Amino acid sequence: MLVTRQPVLRRFFYPVLPADDLADSPVPFVLLGQKVVLWRDGDGVARAAEDRCCHRTAMLSKGWVDGGELVCGYHGWAYDGAGKCTRIPQWKNQDREIRFSIRAFATRERYGFVWVCLDAAPLADIPDFPEEDDPAFRRIPQFYETWDCAGLRIMENSFDNAHFSFVHRNTFGDQGHPEPASIDIEETAEGFVMRSDAPVVNPDAQKKILRMDSDRTVRHMTATWYMPFARKLHIRYPNGLIHAIVTIATPIDDRRSQICQFVMRNDTEADAKAEDIIAFDRAVTAEDKDILEATEADVPLDIRSGDEFHMPSDRPGLLMRKRLLQLLAEAGESEATDQPGRAGGGPDGAPESAPGSAPGGAPGSASAAE
Repeated sequence: MLVTRQPVLRRFFYPVLPADDLADSPVPFVLLGQKVVLWRDGDGVARAAEDRCCHRTAMLSKGWVDGGELVCGYHGWAYDGAGKCTRIPQWKNQDREIRFSIRAFATRERYGFVWVCLDAAPLADIPDFPEEDDPAFRRIPQFYETWDCAGLRIMENSFDNAHFSFVHRNTFGDQGHPEPASIDIEETAEGFVMRSDAPVVNPDAQKKILRMDSDRTVRHMTATWYMPFARKLHIRYPNGLIHAIVTIATPIDDRRSQICQFVMRNDTEADAKAEDIIAFDRAVTAEDKDILEATEADVPLDIRSGDEFHMPSDRPGLLMRKRLLQLLAEAGESEATDQPGRAGGGPDGAPESAPGSAPGGAPGSASAAE
């Protein structure tokens, strides 16, 4: 699936910028291939619009903010938060009605980020994370960086217990026990919830931030997927500590994602320093990044394509592909791809034969995700 060619994906909110990074000057961003400019209006409210002046197409992010309005650096045309042109300095009659405008986009501020939706009719609101309003929890900003990887790859990886022993062999994975922990999945309107108890290695760096001396521990995981590219991994450890990681893969274009991640924990800075928590999660995500950037960005939603084979532990990812195919079908869209010969795919992704089955009979059909 090539995300920039699927209009329905424009109907979701995505975090595009840490809120603290939006101050007195306009900031550019590319969301789903659309050039966007962000700024704060006179009331301090985050605004977003197409990064293109309607006069001579100059990028408005090259301009400045004056009285809460966005001013083009080329000829000084100004725009309000709704995208309406309010001032053309070159006109002799400044009382003359201006009928020019640019496209403005919906914005929200939540969890320390500015979120943008490119469509006037969002399909869903920003996910609600109850830990945000719970005084027992603190929120720690972690990562805001670009990965050369499709958002769906990142989401599938987040629900893949089979990669722990290999990708994370230097942090918490146990190569001596490669069998993935069993899972339970419950579908929701927004995506699904996966529950699993995963035994993991507890290295020294993690012992420090978990306040646990044992060499091994168990992650009691409740992972929630929110269509299309957001997840919360709620980890409860045996000592009662909760480490809830939120990761959103905001799609820049077909091959790049902006990773926005923060963690919410029911402890204090005195219990574990934020810098130590970030450092450990950094080591883990660096392992993911290294391998995920080695994957192809055009992820086949229709498993009948035969482009990839599957095994039982791929069930969460197969369900994601099935649900995204359903989303496209409901919007009257087909899967966009650059792969010659790939089947268009139906809404349920069900195969007519078994080209998606892994060697040895491992299920690769949609039934593996049901």
